Amino acid sequence: MKKLSSSLTNMAVVLTVIAVVAGGVLAYVNSVTAPQIEKINAENLAAGIKKVIGNDELVVSDTKTIDKYTVYTTTDKDGNILGTAISTSENGFGGPLQVLVGFDNEGTILGYTILASAETPGLGAKAGLWFQKDQKGDIIGKNPGKCNFTVSKDGGEIDAITASTITSRAFLLAIQNAYNQLMADGKTEATGKAASANNNQTSETCPCGEDCKCDEPCNCAGKCGMEAGKCGNKCQCSECNASECGGKCQYNK
Repeated sequence: MKKLSSSLTNMAVVLTVIAVVAGGVLAYVNSVTAPQIEKINAENLAAGIKKVIGNDELVVSDTKTIDKYTVYTTTDKDGNILGTAISTSENGFGGPLQVLVGFDNEGTILGYTILASAETPGLGAKAGLWFQKDQKGDIIGKNPGKCNFTVSKDGGEIDAITASTITSRAFLLAIQNAYNQLMADGKTEATGKAASANNNQTSETCPCGEDCKCDEPCNCAGKCGMEAGKCGNKCQCSECNASECGGKCQYNK
C-alpha cells in the first residue's frame, strides 16, 4: 500500500476524520450515560429534599422555578405543609456553589446540603459539614431574617470556614437569597389569595368605581362620599346613586 504523502491537505483530512470519529464516539457515550446521570441526579435531589426538611415520608406537592431558584413545597401524607426546600447557587472561590436549603413556614432553617461544588478540597469543600448542626458555623435553627446572617469577619454571627472566607460568604449569600425568595413568594401567594377572596364576594361594588363593598361595614369614608354609622353601619354610597334599605345599599336602576 502506497504511503500517504505528507502534505498540508492530507494532514487536514486525517485530523478531520479523527475529529469526526471522536465526536461520534463521545456523542454515543453521552447518549448511553445521560439517562443514568439524570436518574442519579434526580435520586440525589429527592434524598436531599428529605434531608433538608428532616422527614423521610414527605411529599413534594409543588415545584416551580423562579429565576435561579427552584422551590419545592413539601407536605405530609395528609397534605399539611412541612416546609419549603429551595435550590440556588452563588459563585464561590472555585466556581458555582449549588445549595439546597430547607425552611419551615416561618423561614427558620431546617437543614441544608451541597448539591454541587468546585471548591478546594480540605478548605472550601468543608461547607457541606461546617455549617451543620453542632458544628462551628452551625446555621440550623437560625432565621436569616432575624439575625446578622453574615460571617463574623463582616460583623455577622456566623463563623467562616477556616481560610475559606470567600466560600463562606458565597454559601451564606445563597442561603440568604433563598430565604428572601421564600418570603417574597409567600407575600405573592398571600396577595393572590386576598384578591381571589375579594373577587368571590357576592356584594356589588359601588358603581362609581371605588373599591368599597356596599353590604360591608362602612370603612370607606371619603371614597363613596358618606361617613360610617348610617343604616346599621353599612356603606351608604349616595354619590353612587344608591338608597338605604334594610341596612344595605340598593342601587336605583
